[in-house]
Amino acid sequence: MPPLSVLDLAFIPEGSTAADALRNTVSLAQHTEKWGYRRFWLAEHHNMVGIASAATSVVIGHVAAHTQTIRVGAGGVMLPNHSPMVIAEQFGTLETLFPGRIDLGLGRAPGTDQRTLQALRRNASSSDQFPQDVLELQALLGPLQENQVIQAVPGTDTNVPLWILGSSLYGAQLAAVLGLPYAFASHFAPAALEEAVAIYRERFKPSAQLDRPHVMVGVNVIAADTDAEAVRLFTSPQQQFVNLIRGTRGKLRPPIDDIESYWQPHEKAHVTAMLSCAAVGAADSVRQQLESIVSRTGADELIVAAAIYDPAARLRSYEIAASL
Repeated sequence: MPPLSVLDLAFIPEGSTAADALRNTVSLAQHTEKWGYRRFWLAEHHNMVGIASAATSVVIGHVAAHTQTIRVGAGGVMLPNHSPMVIAEQFGTLETLFPGRIDLGLGRAPGTDQRTLQALRRNASSSDQFPQDVLELQALLGPLQENQVIQAVPGTDTNVPLWILGSSLYGAQLAAVLGLPYAFASHFAPAALEEAVAIYRERFKPSAQLDRPHVMVGVNVIAADTDAEAVRLFTSPQQQFVNLIRGTRGKLRPPIDDIESYWQPHEKAHVTAMLSCAAVGAADSVRQQLESIVSRTGADELIVAAAIYDPAARLRSYEIAASL
């Protein structure tokens, strides 16, 4: 089994608050650090009443301050929402406060809707500048150059490791050209996973940061002491994605006994495809499913997402996965 990392969106379950979600995030980070997970990443989403990680760099700092060794980072920052200068200052500051522990994953999608994008003072064409913005950010975090006028302070020469995130062939090609590690969002968009990984490995060019390709694959892991319990817990993310299709976003719903009564056939087909990169069950079942994913992709690392309603059940799921 390759190394495991954590992807957390600081989900807000029904009946809970954002403060509860952030406390649960810290608890999860502390436990997964103890269980040997390599990284703890948080994702940027805006205008989502069920997600508390919108101010991603702030939450990263909070988690890093309450842990000791685990790498903490963004999975990711949606760069079109920000100027590279601001992100260089934020993550340069984080690296200065927590040296050797900060990762910066970069996504091209806005992580929100068009009206919220306008509220962020950005526009829909911002994503067209993504490659240039990545290079600008990389330069701002790199060594000071002769006659360089603009500096990120802190930021310059912190050399925060950059990752390219993606769910299509675009990110794979960019990560390969720039010689950066690549994380594929197969936990919700697995369709192009194997093709993207193959293109990334074929076209990879070594860089100052990375001398060989490194692929991290996103996977939903819902583990429990029995297969039946895990299948029931899995109905929370299934409901969440059904609601996304219906345009009725909300907080993370509790599990239900019969998911078939919740979705329509076309919704079932869509959600099942979106969540197909998953390992659901007791330990032996999860191990077999993860081994299949690793065999298909040759993943160098797996990043585990777990939209589980009950915080204790979520901790147990990550504990089981760590024991495999």
